[in-house]
Amino acid sequence: MPTLTCKSPIGPLTLTDENCAITRLDWGGGANDSTPMLLEAERQLALYFDGELTEFDLPLAPRASPRQLRFLDALREIPYGETRTYGQMAKALGISAQAAGQACGANPIAILIPCHRVTGTGSLGGFSAPDGIEKKIALLKLEGAASLLL
Repeated sequence: MPTLTCKSPIGPLTLTDENCAITRLDWGGGANDSTPMLLEAERQLALYFDGELTEFDLPLAPRASPRQLRFLDALREIPYGETRTYGQMAKALGISAQAAGQACGANPIAILIPCHRVTGTGSLGGFSAPDGIEKKIALLKLEGAASLLL
């Protein structure tokens, strides 16, 4: 599968393309493949980090169970600059808050599927990236959700 590492303000991000859809976003990397899909994803990520894009328009194909896919679809419904709590996600999907937290942590395409928009009640919760909380704060600030952090 082709992979491409993109520069970003929060560090290198490696995208994986399988059958013309993004299947993974990994932290770090050093891959240098080039497909039209990977180049488009890189372009959209650059626009996002420049504050010019609020919604990604990419085919995404995360490898996940049907239950996890349902959760990932719900994450994609959270608007740019807004957050939901693990409890709100759990209630909407009929699962436990702990299950919502685990599903967030298992998101294979972070940022593009915005798990960073889910927080704890009165806390930020976690984030799968190395230095996770710092990266989560950076993404929320970028989206104008910084007031939610205070």
